[in-house]
Amino acid sequence: MQETEDIDALIALLAKLPGLGPRSARRAVLHLIRKRSLHLIPLAERMQRVAETARECLNCGNVGTQDVCKICTSTERENGELCVVEDVADLWAMERTAAFNGRYHVLGGTLSALDSIGPSELRIPQLVDRIASENITEVVLALNATIEGQTTAHYIAEQLQDRETVRITSLAQGVPMGGELDYLDDGTISAAFKARKDF
Repeated sequence: MQETEDIDALIALLAKLPGLGPRSARRAVLHLIRKRSLHLIPLAERMQRVAETARECLNCGNVGTQDVCKICTSTERENGELCVVEDVADLWAMERTAAFNGRYHVLGGTLSALDSIGPSELRIPQLVDRIASENITEVVLALNATIEGQTTAHYIAEQLQDRETVRITSLAQGVPMGGELDYLDDGTISAAFKARKDF
């Protein structure tokens, strides 16, 4: 049916998003069409603006609309604390809790020999540079409690072991093994952050 080609294409695109399958995408598209002026048109306009303006922060790897994000430019966050996370979703999860008031560094993944992802494929060299240039006194390794996450945390700790003025901490065990920060509730993340320990 030619007349539903665009709608079918929209459903197929939405079905590719995390957490949505074909049935959920169909329901979402049907809802958007029924509420065209209330949801569909504003959503389409906002998506167009985000497509044109979204960019990665040159300093930390966060996503925003400026070359350097608001977190990196905030003078209130110049406290010497740097939280290292795997991806932007983890940064946003931390920000939701308001448990941390320092700055962040997004690695863009974890070390994985199977996938040929080494330190240079991640933002580890930039992390080492930032620690030297931004007067960092504490590095919080807030990586996912997976084998890859812990391997990456150990690697970073080894790279920083000669910096005696930098305290290296990790989140407490309130974060379950195999758990991913983006899927944890705010209370669990807050409790784990407050109980962080030396790595």
